[in-house]
Amino acid sequence: MTMCHCGSGKQLEACCLPLINGAPAPTAEALMRSRYSAFKERNLDYIDKTHASDMDEPFDRAEGEVMMNEIDWRGLEIRRVVAGGEKDETGEVEFIARFKRQGQAGVHHELATFKRENGRWVYVDGELNPKAPPRRVVQVGRNDPCTCGSGKKYKKCCGAAA
Repeated sequence: MTMCHCGSGKQLEACCLPLINGAPAPTAEALMRSRYSAFKERNLDYIDKTHASDMDEPFDRAEGEVMMNEIDWRGLEIRRVVAGGEKDETGEVEFIARFKRQGQAGVHHELATFKRENGRWVYVDGELNPKAPPRRVVQVGRNDPCTCGSGKKYKKCCGAAA
């Protein structure tokens, strides 16, 4: 028995293989994981079949074949999942896929978008190397209430040491 390529810790036969063989993915994340496993299993038909029909750029099978021949996928890390559950119509999965290509290690970081099409999850598009939203720093004025929750003015509490 083979462990699943997607990193779930389950056996391939109990995880991604049923999806690759035609079972519907219950969630956007499950579809993402099965697509990664399909690349490892060299199954371009599944990759093509799980693309949305209205994609801006259709699946490039020749490019997919090059990827399968040149890239050795080394691991999948799911970073974040937004919606994409069993009752949702859309979802996002941020992931990192590690690989080796011509002896060089690489990382594919993507925020992938999914939707339901005829009741089945499909891949819509992805943003490569997504940036986190900028951090917002709020400055506390000397006469504002202290952020520690003491009820004192900042200048008489945590700001006194500054």
